[in-house]
Amino acid sequence: MEEQKKVAVLGASPKPERYSNMAVALLLEHGHTVYPVTPRGGVIHGLKCYRSLSEIPDKLDTITIYLNPEVSTSLAPQIIAAHPKRIIMNPGAENPELAARCEESGIPVLHACSLVLLRTNRF
Repeated sequence: MEEQKKVAVLGASPKPERYSNMAVALLLEHGHTVYPVTPRGGVIHGLKCYRSLSEIPDKLDTITIYLNPEVSTSLAPQIIAAHPKRIIMNPGAENPELAARCEESGIPVLHACSLVLLRTNRF
């Protein structure tokens, strides 16, 4: 059985066709504690959406990123301050500058697809 994790989905979308929305659903299906993060707030799959990482009340195991580099770079201070055990940069969200800053801060960065990791029990 896989270890349950506290996971922030940075760039979560309420649109069912978006990969970030699918990630929220699949993370829940696998029993993880999920924190959707979007500046719009709202609710995704019955979960309260947080407007920023700093609003999340728990220590995070993983931040999985679904944002373009321009947006994620601007969030670097929040991401580093959250100091998760790891960051996953999903396809299309690759950001070498952010990855370097996170790794310099002691946060490992994985370039992978969260959906594939979940479906292959390697999350």
